[in-house]
Amino acid sequence: MAGGWAKDGAVAEQIEASISDELARMKAQRQPVGESAVICVECEENIPEARRLARPGVKLCIECQQDRDRQFRDRGGMNRRGSKDSQLK
Repeated sequence: MAGGWAKDGAVAEQIEASISDELARMKAQRQPVGESAVICVECEENIPEARRLARPGVKLCIECQQDRDRQFRDRGGMNRRGSKDSQLK
């Protein structure tokens, strides 16, 4: 399907480019930046130098980061009950 003067597939290419740009922005946002903390912001223990060098911008010690990672729970995908397929059944 072409729209106006656009070539075939231009809309799909634009959507793909937008998704790629947003994913790149989100990945960059996740990475810590700046100077690493010497002391953990949660437990106030020293952060090993090897960790600070391996992950620039880190603010948590390994134990606190592992605790935080365990607490993360993925909230499912989209609600599929409102899809057309489920309404046809």
